[in-house]
Amino acid sequence: MIEPGGDHVFPETVGRTIRQDDAADYRAAADFINREAFDLVCLQHEFGIFGGEAGALVLDLVVRLDAPLVTTLHTVLDRPNAAQRRALDAIIAASARVVVMAGKARDMLIDVYGADPERIDVIAHGIPDVPLASTRAAKERLGFTDRKVILTFGLMSPNKGIETMIDAMPEIVRCAPDALYVVMGATHPILQAEEGEQYRDTLMARVRALGLDDHVVFINRFVDRPELLDHIAMCDVYATPYLAAAQMTSGTLAYSHGMGRPVVSTPYWHAAELLIDGSGVLISFDNPAGFGPAIANLLGDETGRLAMGRKAYAASRPMTWANTARRYAASFRAASRKGRVATGDRMDMPKPIPTIAQTKARPNLPPMSLDHLAAMSDDTGMAQHAVHAIADRRHGYCIDDNARALLLCCGLADGPDAPLVRRLSSTFAAFIQHGWNPDNRRFRNFMSFDRRWLEDAGSEDSHGRTLWALGTYSARAGSPGHARWARELFSEALDGVVAFTSPRAWAFTLLGLAPYCGVYAEDYAAAGLRAELADRLEKLLSAREGPEWTWFENGLSYDNARLPQALIVTGAAMRSANMVEAGLRSLRWLVPMQTAGEGHFRPVGSHGFLMASRNMPQAFDQQPLEACATIAACIAAQRVDPGFSWHAEAERAFAWFLGANDLGIELADVAMGSCRDGLHPDRANENRGAESVLSFLLSLADMQRLNAMNRPAPPQTIAPSTHDTVDV
Repeated sequence: MIEPGGDHVFPETVGRTIRQDDAADYRAAADFINREAFDLVCLQHEFGIFGGEAGALVLDLVVRLDAPLVTTLHTVLDRPNAAQRRALDAIIAASARVVVMAGKARDMLIDVYGADPERIDVIAHGIPDVPLASTRAAKERLGFTDRKVILTFGLMSPNKGIETMIDAMPEIVRCAPDALYVVMGATHPILQAEEGEQYRDTLMARVRALGLDDHVVFINRFVDRPELLDHIAMCDVYATPYLAAAQMTSGTLAYSHGMGRPVVSTPYWHAAELLIDGSGVLISFDNPAGFGPAIANLLGDETGRLAMGRKAYAASRPMTWANTARRYAASFRAASRKGRVATGDRMDMPKPIPTIAQTKARPNLPPMSLDHLAAMSDDTGMAQHAVHAIADRRHGYCIDDNARALLLCCGLADGPDAPLVRRLSSTFAAFIQHGWNPDNRRFRNFMSFDRRWLEDAGSEDSHGRTLWALGTYSARAGSPGHARWARELFSEALDGVVAFTSPRAWAFTLLGLAPYCGVYAEDYAAAGLRAELADRLEKLLSAREGPEWTWFENGLSYDNARLPQALIVTGAAMRSANMVEAGLRSLRWLVPMQTAGEGHFRPVGSHGFLMASRNMPQAFDQQPLEACATIAACIAAQRVDPGFSWHAEAERAFAWFLGANDLGIELADVAMGSCRDGLHPDRANENRGAESVLSFLLSLADMQRLNAMNRPAPPQTIAPSTHDTVDV
């Protein structure tokens, strides 16, 4: 765009320019786009960019386009005048998709403009993906060492409320004598054209009158992105004292919030929505005096201020530019001409993108590499933790991981790595045998690197998980001698489970009883315990569930999908339709709880473990264990409920390993067969411990078997999974 009198030098990538007030230029641009046969047009709309009344000249462009149009609305007015309403109505009608940056804007498009909710995408303003850092280094670079800095940035105009902050500074200085308010940004070009620097001069006079010359600094220039980020990095508090509520988005607010800077703001629309979680402070419009105490309190409470900044940083990770780009890509795909049907001279709305389960083509899965599994294992067993991809011997071993490793080996004995698998199976089995404590008839869990057991008995959950491995190995071991060993130890260790109170210990034991009872049907004691534990789980679900809560407990914690999985496989084996339905019902409830609004898998974060009764789960830290459990549960559900999209849900969870997650980070290194330990709000955990690699490899083994099924087979012919074996 070229405004009247403008003379710009654009980069070579610019193929066309439009003079703001020249209607012919808009039509010529549309003809150029059509002639070049572009796949899609993205229009960034803001009042004031385009010529004509309320920017109506841009309609000469959009109505002539052959390609689908995706429009991002930077401003949505709740009370538009007639011209603004006509312009926006026409743009919305011409757009295949409309993007807004806040949920309130979506609501207004629906309520005020009558827009189709199915055509609206909410994609937050993007932010740079930079590490959370102390202010010290940036202050030193910019010459603000030993000052507590408050920053406001943006084109200066009276609606920004700079006066409010200047009037608040005397109280702030009384509490923090080293406080400095930095006002950065040039005067708005329209304002400058009308009255020059009169507004800025008024503000500077106000500073002098209040004796604040040493506490307020004006930086009167446009700054490029690196300089802007440097100034945000050096501020202790970011202030946006805007005077009106009707601001749908603020890039400076998004940037400051995304860099982990505490924000004090009036509740204009964007700020009210962004800071509602407590990652900033909102001061009502009718209380400008509130800025002084709020900022003074933050400057005087370093612990609280830094905690607020960390909360803002964590909350903003889904809004990094890379994640914003992925959401735009999804919107573009939905609007692309491949998803639209031409009807005469108009284009119908895009068809829904089919799920993976609705298409015949399945994504290619990576080959399985056991390199990292072997590297993490020695002649004692599998090491528990790693520093990056190197086994961390300080933390020794645990029976949980060696049980998972034995489960993995159960299904790989006939594969290309059979010699390695047989050797490792013997090692993992020996670790489990050594973990058995006959004195108290419980399995120990943790062992130091020098082979000293660190406890006499592990948790109920670790005992149940070990029984799961033994029950599976007793039915699937390639060696009859190994199978006999597993059966005997399984039977001996099963006795005490009836006294357990952990639902996950019950579930893990049931997952081991499924293959065991399928092979050793004459063990009536085991069959009786299976019925008892399954009945407990089913009753637990019935006692807890309500209209909006279909779960076994009052919160979600770890390995959640194992509970419905245990009911599904046990109910199928016992021919109990009620039990199967209970498992399916709880899994159908869990799946959307673990699905982000953008459609990718979002497991319950470990920060949500043991949370308050029935609160929504936290998003971070995300663990590979949850994806693994969800995949196995969905595969179990697919066998008994093939009409539901369980296959697609399993693929959604597996894609989390490969980058379809909140940060768009690949967690699995498929070449080495390793997996990062989890997803933090701002990064992946680069350590690659046993639980993570086993979760990935178990998931990959499951997905390879699932994708090998060309069509659903009758239940009695389905080959059991290594860790979800069931005979029905």
